[in-house]
Amino acid sequence: MEYLAIFILAVILFAPVVVNRVRALTGKQAKGALLANIALFFVFCIVAVALGIGQTAYAAEAEPAVQAASDGIGLIAAALATGMSCIGAGIAVAAAASSALGAISENEKTFGKALIFVALAEGVALYGLLISFQILAKI
Repeated sequence: MEYLAIFILAVILFAPVVVNRVRALTGKQAKGALLANIALFFVFCIVAVALGIGQTAYAAEAEPAVQAASDGIGLIAAALATGMSCIGAGIAVAAAASSALGAISENEKTFGKALIFVALAEGVALYGLLISFQILAKI
């Protein structure tokens, strides 16, 4: 049963790679592949939770293995908080900065407003970094 669960998780994990490769060979749009990747990621998460992967064990004294697993999940959470917020901030800054440059080239008086919008977009990355520091402080 345990080997079957590991096999199912491996199939779900590597299915997006196969879907992406098939889409590349057939020349179809990447939108469907992206939606398939997102759907399979959430299916993987649901199956992992159903199988009990990553559960916290409560005891009087934490064993070293349990403490190491808990620390590992905390480190993954901190990395995801920073990484995903930086990706979002990069997308937002790309859109805001190009629009700001276009607005400034037409009217130089809009420089202050444009700079504020670009700085607000960059703030998303700083919030993610602060959250990751809070997660690391709890470990």
